[in-house]
Amino acid sequence: MNVEPNQLHRHVVELASTPRPRNSDALKTARRYVTQCFEQAGWSVERHPFAANVGDGQQLTGVNLIARHANFRADDRPRFCVGAHLDSCPNTPGADDNASAVAALLEIARLLPSCRPDNLSVELELVAFDLEENGMLGGAEHARLMRDEGIDLCGMVSLEMLGYCDHQPGSQQLPPQLAGMYPDTADFIAVVGNQMSQPLIDRFADGLRQVPDLPVESLAVPDNGHGLQASRLSDHSPFWDAGYAALMVTDTSFLRNPHYHLPSDTPVTAVAVPRDALVERGGQSFVYKVTDEGTAEQIIANIQSTVGLWVGIANGIEPGDRIIIRGGERLAPGQAVEVIPSASAARQ
Repeated sequence: MNVEPNQLHRHVVELASTPRPRNSDALKTARRYVTQCFEQAGWSVERHPFAANVGDGQQLTGVNLIARHANFRADDRPRFCVGAHLDSCPNTPGADDNASAVAALLEIARLLPSCRPDNLSVELELVAFDLEENGMLGGAEHARLMRDEGIDLCGMVSLEMLGYCDHQPGSQQLPPQLAGMYPDTADFIAVVGNQMSQPLIDRFADGLRQVPDLPVESLAVPDNGHGLQASRLSDHSPFWDAGYAALMVTDTSFLRNPHYHLPSDTPVTAVAVPRDALVERGGQSFVYKVTDEGTAEQIIANIQSTVGLWVGIANGIEPGDRIIIRGGERLAPGQAVEVIPSASAARQ
């Protein structure tokens, strides 16, 4: 099961070209894109329109997209839901919030059908939620649907902002209640659950720790997170309130990302190269690519992201460039190199 970092990036670029607020044409276009990606991966998609009262006689309408796959249908098993909200605030293209998480949801959809366990213990559904930015209304609607239809929902995971990382010490902010309890470097993924979700927290945190070089932190909040409002800011919180075990998996949102809800929350163009291509020298990271003349060109690596054995570099590398994977530490800029045909290229 191989995650494609550049596929994730393509999804983010496609979804975050413009803001996607409620009822907008851009959101409708994003729904069509997500539906197409689900269906290409073999999932059937149900559009679930809904209306929500928000006070003062105002009613908002939205559409959740519910995807199911024949490999994961099991009417006699409890149901498990993994979701991410598709909408954005009006003034931001929402690359991190929340195109990054929708991209992860679509990659899950692509990968899962090929690895169905022989002993399927749950029925799985993937959901693209609407109206999260208006008060987690899409999540609240889906929790209501589960309850009203008597669905045995054994757990839910909300993917919320997964794309922002900063390796500088001091880049991670913490609520006062958590000061000193977690790292101050914004390079980890957080798994957040409530008081009844500890087994789910443990299982997902342990699973994420299998990803090479991915720091993972976890938190179980009491009282459904009402004493720590930042822990409630995604579509998992209505499931907590409805009595279900639920998690948020997140890069911690505004606690690290200075572009939160701003026009600057845009995709950064990056190309994935193998981590083995990185050369550390004099406190800087480099990669070498092979020029048309057969020499080594040294590129300072502006690292934007890391995913397992891949790093995303935002400067000087184009898809298809020939990258030197091993032996770069012995090279000098301009040195003639011999290309081995099986060497990896940069990928988009």
